[in-house]
Amino acid sequence: MEQQKLPNATLILVFGILSIVTCCCYGIIGLALGIVAIVLAKKATQIYAENPELYTGIQNVKTGKILAIIGIVLSLLYIIFVIAMIAMFGFEALQDQELLQERMREFMGQ
Repeated sequence: MEQQKLPNATLILVFGILSIVTCCCYGIIGLALGIVAIVLAKKATQIYAENPELYTGIQNVKTGKILAIIGIVLSLLYIIFVIAMIAMFGFEALQDQELLQERMREFMGQ
């Protein structure tokens, strides 16, 4: 029998990469892509575990899963950072650079 590529192996790798690249989009896009990549990787790993001799591309799945985990962690850290900034300076200060600088000076005690 000829080996075939695991379903969604390339897609998992692409989503893993994109989850890292888009983690700074307020963390939401990177988080969503990372979660989707992990779910798809779990399904692909189960398919591969049933008949490993029939499929290739498990390395793309493993790499994509690792990248997705990194992307999720970075996205969560960025979300925590944004929430902390909103809590410290207020949402309106994040929209206005001069107000943000003023509040940062107040925060630093100058």
